[in-house]
Amino acid sequence: MERLEVLIDILLKSDKNALNEFLDNMHPIDVAIILEELESEDLLRFYQLVDNQRMAEILEQADEKLQVRILTLLDLGVIIKLFSFMSNDDVADILGNLPFSIRKDLLKMMKKNDTAKLEELLGYAEDSAGGIMTTEYIALRGDLTISEALKKVRQIGPKTEVIEIIFVLNDKRELAGTADLRDILLTPEDSQLYEIMNENIIFVHPEVDQEQVALLVSKYDLKAIPVVNQKKGLIGIVTVDDIIDVIVEEQTEDMLRLGGVSEEEEVDSTLVTSIKKRLPWLFINLATAFLASFTVGLFEDVISQVVALAAAMPIVAGMGGNAGTQSLSVVIRSIALGELELKKDWKLIFKEVSLGMINGAATGALTGLILYMKYGNLYLGLIIFIAMIGNLVIAGFFGFLIPLVLKAFGIDPALASAIFLTTATDVFGFFLFLGLAKVFLNLLI
Repeated sequence: MERLEVLIDILLKSDKNALNEFLDNMHPIDVAIILEELESEDLLRFYQLVDNQRMAEILEQADEKLQVRILTLLDLGVIIKLFSFMSNDDVADILGNLPFSIRKDLLKMMKKNDTAKLEELLGYAEDSAGGIMTTEYIALRGDLTISEALKKVRQIGPKTEVIEIIFVLNDKRELAGTADLRDILLTPEDSQLYEIMNENIIFVHPEVDQEQVALLVSKYDLKAIPVVNQKKGLIGIVTVDDIIDVIVEEQTEDMLRLGGVSEEEEVDSTLVTSIKKRLPWLFINLATAFLASFTVGLFEDVISQVVALAAAMPIVAGMGGNAGTQSLSVVIRSIALGELELKKDWKLIFKEVSLGMINGAATGALTGLILYMKYGNLYLGLIIFIAMIGNLVIAGFFGFLIPLVLKAFGIDPALASAIFLTTATDVFGFFLFLGLAKVFLNLLI
């Protein structure tokens, strides 16, 4: 019997002990995935049979839609109890997805201190350092002794997300450094935190984009990165588990955008939503297709005299598009990792051009040989050989340059690069191939 069927059977029997035994062998995220299949009535019955702490753990891991479904079934007082078992950043994320009226009522019912922190988190952009940070961390004055610091850690530790890193503040409440819990445990008790802290701090401001935060955490191998205001006051931290979510989110977003699909669309999105998200890009692609078609139309007289050209054209355009996509993928990945900038690395374009010449010569020679064997015309093979080299050079040039130029103008390279690249390889590829055919038309007939 599948887990879903087992859970439904337990819920129908309202067997609390069996449900706890069932949940003890599962991770909260796996439970949340199963709950997505339940009807609202069963979700409410599930909540009634589990304790608030376990329900909170499941909610933290649940999909946004499931979070909203469950919480809209519950009374506001019950939701407040569940929130008491969650970290502030998770509560803020959930509040941000709830209908405005429910969010407003919940904030009114919370303690003033909690409300202030949550409103601060909700005030930051969702994809910024402030939007993904947590306010639950351990920050201690640097003049505390190790003995005093350990007492504070024991008091504050259970309420924080990260306990292994202690953030050290100076007498102005500014971030002065960090201390590792391991170092604190191995240091004499009469020493001060100032003596063992690391003053070389990597930090970000709350408005910094989450992708940039992820790059810093990856580059410096951090477990958490502090978020500070303009006065260098510590206002939160971004933990590595949130960074993993950011990496997955950004990767998914870039992959979908390369395909001309919005990251907001899902497989089960409504028909109207999918039409709204996809159709505009298809119209843009249609416009570029007409541009390529117009280019081919300029050489109608040539194609009508040498029908073999019609069979060879898609090869040139297709190979150019494939080669350009290779360059595009490598460049967009390097941009995402912060490894590539237009001003600093523009000379690498010569490497892509050289690569295009070599790959074009290799594939062009093979294509030319095949066309010669099929049509018995040496000049047709020679033309496609030259055209293939030219189009792969163009593909490498634009595949490298387009995403960097878009980035320089503040446009996401993953969003628009593919359209510009396809247009360039199709238009230039057709023009080059058919232009050569027109020049050598007497030798092809």
